[in-house]
Amino acid sequence: DLSLSFTETFHELLNERLMGAEGTRLDEDFLQMEKLLARTTEFLQPNPAYRAKLSMLSTVSRLRGQGRGSGYPQTEGMLGDAMVRYGQQLGGASEFGGALLQVGGALQEVSRARELLDADVTRGFLDPLQEMERAELKDIRFQLKKVNGRRLDFDYKRRRRERLPAEEVQQAGEKFLSSKELAERSMFLLLHHDLDQIRHLAALIAALLNFHRSSQGILLSLQQDLQTRPKKIRVRSDHSGSISFYHQPTITAAPPPGLNSINAGGASSGGGGGGGGGGGGGPPPDRPCCRALFSFQPSRDGELSFGQGDVIALSRRVDDNWFRGELGGRSGLLPVSYVDVLVPLPSP
Repeated sequence: DLSLSFTETFHELLNERLMGAEGTRLDEDFLQMEKLLARTTEFLQPNPAYRAKLSMLSTVSRLRGQGRGSGYPQTEGMLGDAMVRYGQQLGGASEFGGALLQVGGALQEVSRARELLDADVTRGFLDPLQEMERAELKDIRFQLKKVNGRRLDFDYKRRRRERLPAEEVQQAGEKFLSSKELAERSMFLLLHHDLDQIRHLAALIAALLNFHRSSQGILLSLQQDLQTRPKKIRVRSDHSGSISFYHQPTITAAPPPGLNSINAGGASSGGGGGGGGGGGGGPPPDRPCCRALFSFQPSRDGELSFGQGDVIALSRRVDDNWFRGELGGRSGLLPVSYVDVLVPLPSP
């Protein structure tokens, strides 16, 4: 009987698909719910790459005998680890190294907040939906297959009702209608679980809100600290070396007519004593100049090399990133971010 039923169903399917025979039409509400169910299934499917990653982590955890897999590698955590590592290599004497450590630590905190977000969303939003996928949707898909099979069986017997007993045709029709009503009721109940779905959405939004609040607090604190760092560096540098700084005989270029020279007594690299005698109590230079915060080695022609603490006479500003200046009879380009302007250039 099973073989005969399959043959009849397959024959009816070919008859409809290839010969264009019209089968029993389902009502519009039933067809509309079928479409909605397909959409719901699509929304529940995770990103393929993310699903593969979770599967791989779960497999590794089982092989190692761990209770739960290691966390997904967050982008903020990877960047934070790199900044902390290179900040430690630069050492505590480097202001930039200290800033790297600070930013890296903040990004690691953001990464931990994102891991909490993943856990909260999985527990409050994804797990309930996946449970619905495993239980209710799986059962409905099975019912829909049964509806389609019984419809084909009914249509096959209906077309041959002259050669078949009326009771057999009637029984096939009743089975089809019973399966259709059961599938329709299951889909209707699933699509009208409004309260459950709203609770799941509320859990998702609450998790997102907690993550963004936590991240905002971390990043706002970091931003304030980074904004005060340059001021602290400048104050500390001014208090520690402002007097001896002007004694350094680093500028030998002659000033333009009408402008006072800077450190006129320091013409040679070994004349620290002579430069100190004339510059200790003199007024600050009035020619546009800057002090080097870091040493700089040129990477291309036309750039000016200098060491930390050198005073460089400024000729003009080339753009937002470069000055042109003079030091020790040499001239060239110097990066704006490497120097602290003492006497600014005149406004154009």
